Amino acid sequence: MNLSVLYALAAAALFGASTPLAKLLGVDTPPIMLAGLLYLGSGLGLAIVRFARDQRWQRPGLPAGEWPWLIGAIVFGGVLAPVALMYGLTRTAGATASLMLNLESVLTAVLAWVVFKENADRRIVIGMIAIVLGGIVLSWPQGQATAHDWTGPLAVAFACLCWAIDNNLTRKVSASDALFIAGSKGLVAGVVNCCLAFAIGSQLPALATLGPIMIVGFLGYGVSLVLFVLALRGLGSARTGAYFSTAPFLGAVISILILGESVSLMFLLAAALMAIGVWIHLMENHAHEHQHDPLKHGHRHTHDEHHQHEHGFEWDGTEPHSHPHEHVPIQHSHAHFPDIHHRHKH
Repeated sequence: MNLSVLYALAAAALFGASTPLAKLLGVDTPPIMLAGLLYLGSGLGLAIVRFARDQRWQRPGLPAGEWPWLIGAIVFGGVLAPVALMYGLTRTAGATASLMLNLESVLTAVLAWVVFKENADRRIVIGMIAIVLGGIVLSWPQGQATAHDWTGPLAVAFACLCWAIDNNLTRKVSASDALFIAGSKGLVAGVVNCCLAFAIGSQLPALATLGPIMIVGFLGYGVSLVLFVLALRGLGSARTGAYFSTAPFLGAVISILILGESVSLMFLLAAALMAIGVWIHLMENHAHEHQHDPLKHGHRHTHDEHHQHEHGFEWDGTEPHSHPHEHVPIQHSHAHFPDIHHRHKH
């Protein structure tokens, strides 16, 4: 199995697990404050990990041309989306909101294919549809729907659109330091949501609850987002979004195992649909002759066929390693995903 696929599924597993755990820990915490603390836990935790990795505070090394993409991703995914979702949840039934959150993967794929010209064949579209259908089945309301005004669902849909834009903009910077990208998003989203929570009169939970909430945020939002960025680097937006859509199912599994919730027929049907969708994606074999144009960037790599370059420094032969490098034009044929080296036209 491709390593990037494992990154995407691991990201989904961590994020899916964070939902029932956050629900369990934050039962007495207002939603906006809970969201802020989860994001803040991710941002602070990743900042500590990055500092420990580098042994000092180090500049992110993001190329000048990529800063607008990252800022846009932070604004849409770290500010607008959480605020819109929190507003929407106050005016939308929980089941309806869960159902509508499946829009994110659909909008991510549509934007990737239509706006950012990412390649997609029939197999990928069918697989994504199966996974999204599984999510819809899993979140389908079981009881009588409650009437709410239209602004709630519209706000949830807007949040999904913002996250879809965020996913595609993050793909643009996915070759850069994943810890910095994910940590920046977490810090901004955490500060914005916590400030909103304080503004409406919310208070911090007790210290015994605060610590576990932030740990869940670090793992379920922070580490999950780092893995998501790494998956974007290797798979592109649409495929990563499709794999990540399994998060609600994985969250439901955690709820069954930890919270003792019952297994329903709808859960089993959702599991089957998502398994079919993931299997269809795993069977992808997209191969054709293609041209690589000159490219300069820096990321962690081994010296495979795409990374045959000279080193302007003394290298001890250790792989993988990371440094700015240049790709020369080559033309060849092999199976590939729309990763950071394969963003060509078809």
